[in-house]
Amino acid sequence: MDKHLASLDWSLIQSFLAVAEEGSLSAAARRLGASQPTLGRQIQQIETQPGLSLFHRQPRGLKLTPVGETLLEPAKTMQLAMGQIALTAAGQEQDIKGTVRITASIFVAQNFLPQISIDLVASDTSENLLFREADIALRMYRPEQLDVVTRHLGIWHWGCSARLNIRTDGGALQPGSVVK
Repeated sequence: MDKHLASLDWSLIQSFLAVAEEGSLSAAARRLGASQPTLGRQIQQIETQPGLSLFHRQPRGLKLTPVGETLLEPAKTMQLAMGQIALTAAGQEQDIKGTVRITASIFVAQNFLPQISIDLVASDTSENLLFREADIALRMYRPEQLDVVTRHLGIWHWGCSARLNIRTDGGALQPGSVVK
């Protein structure tokens, strides 16, 4: 194995994954919070190995080459391993400090959590807890993500109500009218 490839920086692998998944440097840059030229340089840095071309440049973005395709799964495995390292390291911290980021549905955020001082992300999408996109998730469904500690907090009973106006004199009921 070439020394260059064996010593690739994790940030370069992250860039490769983002570009592979997004299909363009600009979309990957937005996702990673980096600039497009920086991502382009990082991809070029990986490709400095002779014969190692990861992407076909196309008018509408980038497409993985066969070599890039073969590197995609090991890079995803590395991403999962880095997530595990971060999660394990976070579990070893003795001091409890910092910001707790909670994700909750828009309904839960607006109706049950407005008095709590938190970094609240009101979203109906599932944030990835393993990659620290959020520390706590309050959801109305059982999560499918592996390696997540879950607790059932309770059952909410839902109901619907409506006001029904019925005329008994045979006339037509107009919207917004009240029958006495």
